[in-house]
Amino acid sequence: MKNWAYLLPLLLFISCNPSVKDAASSLQVKGLQAPVEVLRDRWGMNHIYAENQHDLFFTQGYATAKDRLFQFEVWRRQATGTTAEILGERALKRDIGTRLFQFRGDMDEEMSYYHEDGIEIITAYTEGVNAYIEEVLANPDQLPIEFKMLDILPQKWTPEVVVSRHQGLLGNIEAELRIGRAVAILGADRVQDLSWFHPQTPDLSLDPSIQKELLFEDILELYTAYRRPVRFLPEDLQPSFRKNEALSYLNTQDSWEDSLSYGSNNWVVSGSKTIDGNTYMANDPHRRISIPSLRYMAHLVAPGWNVIGGGEPEIPGISIGHNEYGAWGLTVFRTDGEDLYVYDLNPDNLKEYRYKDDWKRMESVSEIIQVKGQQAAEVELLYTHHGPVTYVDSVNRKAYAVRCAWLEPGGSPYLASLRMDQAKTWEEFRAACNYSHIPGENMIWADKEGNIGWQSVGIAPIRRNFSGMVPVPGDGRFEWDGYLPIVEKPNTLNPSAGFFATANQNVTPENYDQWDAIGYSWSDPFRGDRVNEVLTAADKLTMEDMMSLQVDYLSIPARQLVPLLISLEVPETLKAAQDLLSEWNYELSANSIPAAIYVSWENELKKLAFQQFIPDQAKEYLTGIQMQKLMDWILSADARFGKNPVAERDRFLIQAFENGVRKLKDNLGDDMNNWQYGQPKLKHSLIAHQLGQITTKEIESQLNVGPFPRGGNGYTVGSTGQNMQQSSGASFRLIVNTGDWDAAKGMNGPGQSGNPKSEFYNNLFESWAKDEFFPVLYSRSKIEEATVHQLTLTPN
Repeated sequence: MKNWAYLLPLLLFISCNPSVKDAASSLQVKGLQAPVEVLRDRWGMNHIYAENQHDLFFTQGYATAKDRLFQFEVWRRQATGTTAEILGERALKRDIGTRLFQFRGDMDEEMSYYHEDGIEIITAYTEGVNAYIEEVLANPDQLPIEFKMLDILPQKWTPEVVVSRHQGLLGNIEAELRIGRAVAILGADRVQDLSWFHPQTPDLSLDPSIQKELLFEDILELYTAYRRPVRFLPEDLQPSFRKNEALSYLNTQDSWEDSLSYGSNNWVVSGSKTIDGNTYMANDPHRRISIPSLRYMAHLVAPGWNVIGGGEPEIPGISIGHNEYGAWGLTVFRTDGEDLYVYDLNPDNLKEYRYKDDWKRMESVSEIIQVKGQQAAEVELLYTHHGPVTYVDSVNRKAYAVRCAWLEPGGSPYLASLRMDQAKTWEEFRAACNYSHIPGENMIWADKEGNIGWQSVGIAPIRRNFSGMVPVPGDGRFEWDGYLPIVEKPNTLNPSAGFFATANQNVTPENYDQWDAIGYSWSDPFRGDRVNEVLTAADKLTMEDMMSLQVDYLSIPARQLVPLLISLEVPETLKAAQDLLSEWNYELSANSIPAAIYVSWENELKKLAFQQFIPDQAKEYLTGIQMQKLMDWILSADARFGKNPVAERDRFLIQAFENGVRKLKDNLGDDMNNWQYGQPKLKHSLIAHQLGQITTKEIESQLNVGPFPRGGNGYTVGSTGQNMQQSSGASFRLIVNTGDWDAAKGMNGPGQSGNPKSEFYNNLFESWAKDEFFPVLYSRSKIEEATVHQLTLTPN
């Protein structure tokens, strides 16, 4: 341990300076069984070489905690329900919600679900995290600046922190309540008409026993508090770090964003369609754009392990990547693993609820929660046999509970990828998929033997007599009929098209027959249609083609809508903008003026549709018309436009166009030469650190990254979200040629490290914003050529 204090300043200098070639150092670490080598390449990825499995995952935890310590501490507090210790009373509901939805089953069973050696792997990972925490606590001057700003210290991890579900893509419970409220106001048929449910039609009717007016209570307050991101305020900081006003330009993004335009892309291509005859796998998951990056890249090598790629940093293993045999990736396959139950309570005992023909007693758990600046809060958590009770209406004698499939053993997001990391064949990979409970995903596989495959995964409740789209009584009439075995979810092997692609749209085959376990809400098909279009048309695909497709900004909605607009007679004030669209290639490029005009029009189309078609009393619950639904109405001149639907549809298009042009003028001025798409006042990426909006200018400049021009939007394959300040999209990308592992390409903006003093904090931001890839090296010889720091960890 004494060596750490002596070597730390040198180690930090070396590890943070990629220009230092072939720098080498050693360090003793308590908890290792044998020496471990860590080679860090110039892009910031750690390649870990261990002699045994324990040390491999110990070192993964150690190295990741070193890069992401503040992110780890925030995660730990979210996972354990201890944010009120540092944020005070405003975080109390969050902590109550966290503890209410905490996994409380057998931890040995839980850890063993993810891998047969799950207990050793997860425990070793947390031991590695704790080893680094011990070392930095012994040298508190080396703590990242965020700890000093908040005057806190990192605390130890346990396996319970790793298996937390708090940041997972879990289900649709909030949408379920919103739809239920909309049905209570408008009726099931009207809500069905305004929504885009498919491929089957869900039953949206509310059971007559449910009192509709009671659905408008704050039923999911604890769940919502548990799930929202942690937000820091100026008063959380030490006085010397505070700024009185937040940065104004960080809050210019539109308040409404179509959540179903979020998502991911992936595809696998067989050798019959590639120039070198090899199979390829490409994946770009789209999530919140953040600093540090949501994903963390690593290379794990030990007997039985040689896997590289990315995953969420707080869990061991690799969730998107490849080993010596095959490559895999994921996108969301929307799976509904949550339901809201409504109970009648016993007038004589409000902790008893009606179930079938009897009163059943709720289970109770007491918790004490420490709250900054006041006495600890003692809370009682209640559970029905369905799940956590989020709200008790004692006046009307009702209770509400959420049944969560993800509270079953194996419900921690992405951890089941540990089994995938060692798969050698499609059959082994598919067997590993059978353990992947959360989230619902499209898992794809490509291997060096020439196979490509798709298996949808995710724990899927079977609902025989209800849709799961609205709240139901908890009296026993609406129960799940178990879970569909994951391998019985849709899948394919070596499809005749020579490729398979998913982009969160519905890809369930028409002849599939297990509809009771398939969802109804899907992303718009535009990204998926574009990927299919490009892959279908080409037969000599290269790595360059794959990279180009991942960052493709062609807009299918634009290609379908713009011809309608340019055929219309518009007011003279709009003709110049209309003329620019007439010669446009439909690409949302970062320097394109037509792209800016189109996107402004598209956004105004959605806003006008929201105003015109959704009744005022339901606008809070039906927050928009999904783009595909709106386009169907527009392209067919739907009768809802009026008695003369074509003329009224055309007036609708022109009105939205006028609104869009006016918005550009208001924002950018009358000179159209200043209307380029991709600029700080229009489409850009500025990634704000959690503390970056509330601190001094000096610290802010160290924490925040950007702005930088961006292209695309939420409907292009190169997805950059619907906001003008990019808040979602692909920060991580990976493309793998299974015939040449060293040819893999990737992105991970803004950088691998979460420490603002590290050279790896934002070194990948500009290349990411420019859609540039870096090599994801796999062979030891290539990695050594790109190594900027070599660290040997030895047992202490």
